[in-house]
Amino acid sequence: MRIIVLGSGAGGGFPQWNCNCENCRLAWANDPRVRARTQSSVAISADGARWMLLNASPDLRQQIVATPALHPRGSQRHSPISGVFLTNGDVDHLTGLLTMREQQAFTIYGSRATLAQTSHGAFGVLNPNLVDRVEVELGARVNPGLGFTIETFAVPGKPPLYLEGAEIEQQIGAETDSTIGLEISCEGRRVHYIPGCAKVTAALAARVSGADALLFDGTTYTDDEMVRAGLSNKTAWRMGHVPMSGEGGSIAAFAKIPVGRKVFIHINNTNPVLREDSAERAEVARAGWDVGHDGMEIVL
Repeated sequence: MRIIVLGSGAGGGFPQWNCNCENCRLAWANDPRVRARTQSSVAISADGARWMLLNASPDLRQQIVATPALHPRGSQRHSPISGVFLTNGDVDHLTGLLTMREQQAFTIYGSRATLAQTSHGAFGVLNPNLVDRVEVELGARVNPGLGFTIETFAVPGKPPLYLEGAEIEQQIGAETDSTIGLEISCEGRRVHYIPGCAKVTAALAARVSGADALLFDGTTYTDDEMVRAGLSNKTAWRMGHVPMSGEGGSIAAFAKIPVGRKVFIHINNTNPVLREDSAERAEVARAGWDVGHDGMEIVL
């Protein structure tokens, strides 16, 4: 199984178009200590010829251009992309679907809550005679006919920002079909893809145990990172993300869980691990984690 990280950044990418924080200033200046990142998306394949996207980033066209494995071949119109599996309805995971509107057949998979966001408005440009939508229930295992299976499971999360209501504080951390993780299985290998997660529960840690690879939410390093930077009044928890560090952070939560390879993805532009010479980057490495980057490839 081949896994290509198409985009490793959180919403807005890195540098973010309207941000001049410490990290983004380095990126705008092309400082070698940082590496630009597009918004979160991954491609997986069992045979190197047919690919499934895990989420469709707003930067999808740029990501396809940068990834030869996803280039068209043969006939005048062709794509090796057979499908897209959505983990939630966030804008930075859905809007790349609009890039795929040029009369190409593929299948969109996702939960009922997420697929509902792709069935109206601008998403109507996806020709229903060519683009199938497959609703996947929590706990179901899907065989897309590509040489691997995908099982869905709920992770603590929250509704997308544009669907937040008055009860949002009570909804954060709930395990519903609004935010899911994916377990990809191929010839005895297991990979868990969890780009958004508000909390690492004991059940989630147990599920991931023994996996060959884990691609996990790395949005912020500390819970109050964006608040301290003066860029937002929202903590990581309020945004539906678990921080890397701290007692309840992902580094501590997975410290004793056996996983072949642990990779942080969906990394916010404020996260100090983006600076390759930072103390936080060194701490992440000591804990056995890789910091995902665009173009990173994992072969299992």
